[in-house]
Amino acid sequence: MKTEIIPVGTEILLGNIVDTDSSFLASELSSLGLDLYFISTVGDNHDRLFDTLKRAWERAGLIIVTGGLGPTQDDITREAIGMLVDEELRVDEALWQELRNLFSRYPGRIPEGNTKQAAVIPSAQVIHNSMGTAPGWWVEKDGHIIIALPGPPEEMKLMWQESVRPRLKQKTGEAIILSRTIKTFQVAEARVDELVAPISGLSNPTLATYINPDGVYLRITAKAQRREEAESLVRRTEEQVRAMLASHIWGVDDETLESVVGDLLRSRELRLATMESCTAGLLCTTVAGGRESCIFYRGGLLACSHEAKTALGVGVQPGEPHGEENLKVAKAMAETARQSLNADIGLGVGGRLSCDTNSGDVFTAIVWDEFDMTHTHRVRGNHLRMKQRATYAALFDLRRVLLERRINAPDH
Repeated sequence: MKTEIIPVGTEILLGNIVDTDSSFLASELSSLGLDLYFISTVGDNHDRLFDTLKRAWERAGLIIVTGGLGPTQDDITREAIGMLVDEELRVDEALWQELRNLFSRYPGRIPEGNTKQAAVIPSAQVIHNSMGTAPGWWVEKDGHIIIALPGPPEEMKLMWQESVRPRLKQKTGEAIILSRTIKTFQVAEARVDELVAPISGLSNPTLATYINPDGVYLRITAKAQRREEAESLVRRTEEQVRAMLASHIWGVDDETLESVVGDLLRSRELRLATMESCTAGLLCTTVAGGRESCIFYRGGLLACSHEAKTALGVGVQPGEPHGEENLKVAKAMAETARQSLNADIGLGVGGRLSCDTNSGDVFTAIVWDEFDMTHTHRVRGNHLRMKQRATYAALFDLRRVLLERRINAPDH
């Protein structure tokens, strides 16, 4: 069954709120084996909403509308659906009594506008809302299903889980869509696509790449009638992908690079300390945000100026306002962090980031008792993206060292 989601609300088009409803529903539809073809956002305008619904009716068997079910004049989802299926709205007295009972718990007169929330069309079955005043609709007509849900995410999700999902599952059977996301770093999107080219033409599972601050993601998506079959398809393809991308892969699905590194440090009882400059505290914040970071993370030092580095014992050559950073300085920063915070491993990150050219050089250093390693990375993007890329480059370098060197904790 082809599916289309229609989020309703001018506030979405203006950027006042983020449409999280659609991302939640997209994930849910996949787990039910339903193909989502379109997400069509439309403002609070009756004619445009009707046109959007009409277009969806022509190309999808299942239409899910979120928003526009409130009591105000710009809440027009009910009227537009009624016009689409050529049915007249009438106030359902039983539903109106339910709403009156709900409002009786609060002081004051019931606003007349709430009457419209009790209006339904003949083919609409009411989806009750236990968290708010806006009931939803389930409409079946001429081989189509239209589901209307309120916009507030908490209300929408609860109604979906309690009423909509079980009913859709009965109609769709056990078919599911299963995805696995492989996360890579230090390899370009075009190169990832090139490396997996021998299997990229598969129709099931399918492969798709996309970029994030922590690298290029490769999504494997399989569709099957049974979960075991879908899992088998994904597993076989993942094995092929891993053979092709090898050391560039650092995680899967919901894993974060900071948690992956944290797990390695924690399992080996190693203590990490960091010192950074060009990342302006993002490295410390990221590492500290990992799972149980207090176990392995001693803390971080921030030195954005020549004076700060000098005060902390990092030798730099004067000549520029922030000191001339290079691999030698990054190594000194890592050693300073390790000694100052009594850690096993020191990680230093410095660099020169240019907002004029949206590019820069980042220097990372990893220092331990028995060795030290330095790397240079070229980063591009706006200032925030460059800081993010620098942070993840440092963590990726640390992950690789931990895996390749098999570092274990000394006796503390």
